[in-house]
Amino acid sequence: MNKKAFLVLAIWLCLFIAAPVFAREDIKKYPSCPYCGMDREKFSHSRVYLDYDDGSSEGMCSLHCAAIDLAIHIDKTPRTIGVGDYATKRLIDAEKAFWVLGGSKMGVMTKRAKWAFEKREEAEKFIKEHGGVMATFEDAIRGSYEDMYTDTKMIRERRKMRRMEHKK
Repeated sequence: MNKKAFLVLAIWLCLFIAAPVFAREDIKKYPSCPYCGMDREKFSHSRVYLDYDDGSSEGMCSLHCAAIDLAIHIDKTPRTIGVGDYATKRLIDAEKAFWVLGGSKMGVMTKRAKWAFEKREEAEKFIKEHGGVMATFEDAIRGSYEDMYTDTKMIRERRKMRRMEHKK
């Protein structure tokens, strides 16, 4: 094998092996959601990472909790918004993702699921298996705000029920 081919192979192997490690840096930095406390590793398929233009960042478990952060920090502008790809669990650009709203699969922190996919084919496959509709990031974040009241009420009721079960 010539030196050039070996170098290309070595670089490719390094990227292939290292990519998953670097892709999870946001989980190491923010292991749990600041709003609900959920484990971001466990919910890596729905996690969100916000990188603001003032140099600050935050990691949440879901688009629901990211919408809370965006509303609280209204004077900050997101530089990038990363979201977990449902199929691969890698962090992808939320604005370029193919989103699926709804379907039979329960969402994270929401009744109406909002899943992101890097590849259109994966989103279409999900829709065939679980239902839902194709959407943009704008549709998904708007849906998060529209669903906020009912989702927050649902979460409150679930937590109340769990507390009552633990008292028994």
